[in-house]
Amino acid sequence: MTSAPSDPWDVPPATPPGGYLPAPAMAPDPGPVIVQIAEISVTSTTVLTPTGSLPLAGSHWQVNDYWFSQQRIPRWAIIVAIAGFCVLTVFSLLFLLVKETVMQGTVQVTVTNGSLQYVARIPVTDQGAVTAINQQVNYVRTLAAL
Repeated sequence: MTSAPSDPWDVPPATPPGGYLPAPAMAPDPGPVIVQIAEISVTSTTVLTPTGSLPLAGSHWQVNDYWFSQQRIPRWAIIVAIAGFCVLTVFSLLFLLVKETVMQGTVQVTVTNGSLQYVARIPVTDQGAVTAINQQVNYVRTLAAL
């Protein structure tokens, strides 16, 4: 006599003919990363972004820099003014007139291919970082044109 299973939904999985399950389909390997621009990785055929991938061939790249300079009092001048206030009151306040120029902002890199688009915003603090990003994007543009 056979007994019925206690849970009707507890059914053992069916084994396909041959006794093994087929391996899941894997996406083809896009290859090694050639250029890394922030979170955008570029291989010889594919642009990999956090939201998905798009083909490198025919992609359009755009760079916009949004950075600015700001004048502010450096920390050392504030510390010297406070420490010197006890010794030379008026003279120590002159340190608060010292200003330094601080550059800050972002560079926006946009990659588009057909209806697919991704925008990366990269924080920068000097002109050298902006130049390096522009050089990387120009290199990727040459790869996309091949």
